[in-house]
Amino acid sequence: MFTDDEKDSVLRRLRRVEGQVAGLARMVEADKYCIDIIQQVSAAQGALLRVSQELLDSHLRTCLVTAFKANDARARDRMVKELVALFAKVSRQ
Repeated sequence: MFTDDEKDSVLRRLRRVEGQVAGLARMVEADKYCIDIIQQVSAAQGALLRVSQELLDSHLRTCLVTAFKANDARARDRMVKELVALFAKVSRQ
């Protein structure tokens, strides 16, 4: 699972994204220029991607390592299938 520092980092990033999304809503309400809104949407998506990357890094360093260190072939297979499914889903986006 997360260390306290990792959790703080992820929460900080998510709060920043939350602020970006609130800003997007304000931009739409104020009828701002479409291109400006799209650029801010892209920035929010990038920030969410960084959150996802940080979560994946943590997962690989903790859950995956634990599964592979354990002498449990089923746990390892489950972890590999989970990651393959995740990458398949992410690659469709």
